[in-house]
Amino acid sequence: MGVEVQGVFGFLILVANVWAIISIVQSKASTGAKVLWSVLVLLLPILGLIIWFFAGPRSAAK
Repeated sequence: MGVEVQGVFGFLILVANVWAIISIVQSKASTGAKVLWSVLVLLLPILGLIIWFFAGPRSAAK
């Protein structure tokens, strides 16, 4: 049962990271900021996602 839970948790993290990267790319931030945020989210999947959620660039669709 532990393997299934870990698989589902990993999949949810993957989906959240893809959503974060799409939001970062669509934001009004500079190219350098977009690259830095994307690298942070990719290198530190859980921590980077949390940091991006609270401090990252906001999407352009507001």
